[in-house]
Parts: sequence; structure tokens; C-alpha cells
Amino acid sequence: MLDKLTWLGHASFRIDGQKRVYIDPWKISAGPAADLVLVSHSHYDHYSQEDIDKISGPNTVLVTVKEVADKAGGNVEIVEPGDTTEVLGIKIEAPPAYNISKQFHPKANGWIGFVVEMGGKRLYYAGDTDIVPEMRDLLNIDVALLPVGGTYTMNANEAAEAAKIIKPGVAVPYHWGDIVGSANDAQRFARMYGGKVEILKAVG
Repeated sequence: MLDKLTWLGHASFRIDGQKRVYIDPWKISAGPAADLVLVSHSHYDHYSQEDIDKISGPNTVLVTVKEVADKAGGNVEIVEPGDTTEVLGIKIEAPPAYNISKQFHPKANGWIGFVVEMGGKRLYYAGDTDIVPEMRDLLNIDVALLPVGGTYTMNANEAAEAAKIIKPGVAVPYHWGDIVGSANDAQRFARMYGGKVEILKAVG
């Protein structure tokens, strides 16, 4: 699945598989049209209607929390923490994403990450989160996308601990290079984790 994954900068990704899936598109260039757009929560660097419009066609489905769905309208499927759904033949899980020791992403807000199952592979996008107990419920993750920038999310050391809990085939750091976090955070994450890590170059 990693060969089908493109990091679009900050917390934005595109997966090109049996369907084209964008996750939290923000500050992206216009690209190939999405089958699915997944938005984890309403913060401006994750929910950008301007960027969603750049890659949406008439049949694009937005999968997101109610708070975002109410703003976005259109062809939307609402999910809550802990939900599992299937959209356009793609299985999507919505594990919770929240802060434990910070106030930026309260658990009560009901914000989420995603597990996308496509082509027999499972990709976990953590969203904006700390290490949370629900990570222990994540099974058979092939690719784990984990924030490493700190301040609003896990820092590099905490993300390494999360990766040790999740045990993915490969881990990919994000939430660095814009707003918070630097390449040093991504590299420190790789050193601290010790498992397989791919530090992607942002495209678009």
C-alpha cells in the first residue's frame, strides 16, 4: 500500500488504489478527482472546503464527523468514534483521536482517525491525537500514519511509543514541516521507534 500512498504535506495524504482516497486535504494543488475524501475533524488544517472542492467530482463521497458534515453538505456519510462502514466497496473504521494531556482535541468532541482497508491492506491514519488506549485495539495494520510534531499531537518520542503498540508493517510520520514539527522530528521518530519507517517527501 505504501507504493500507492502520496504525502501531500502536513496531515494530507492521497491513496491511489481500487479507489482514490484523500485524507484531510489542505493546501494541496488540484489533483486527480477523489472517489472518497476522509476528514478527521473540523480544525482548518484538516477540514478545508476549498481544498475538498479542488479534488471533488459529482460522485465524490465525503466521510467525516457530523460537525464537518453539517458545514460541508453534499454527498456525505457521517461516522462517529468506533464506527465501521463501507463506502464504494472500501471498508473504513473510525478509531477515536483525542488529546489526554492537552486541551486542543478533547475526547468529548468525538473526533476521529481512520483505518482504510483496500486491496487486502490496512492503513491507519491517526488524526490529531495523543497515545490513547484505543490504539491497542488496532489490529493487522500494514501502514500507520502517525503525527510527530508535538504541541497539538504526539511528539516524536510519543509517536514512537504508539508505533510500538500498533506494530505496523511500516510507519510514516506526518504533522511536520508546516505549522509545527520539522524534519528533525520525523528523523527522531525513526530512531526512537526502531521499526520500519518511511519518511516521505511532500508532493503538492
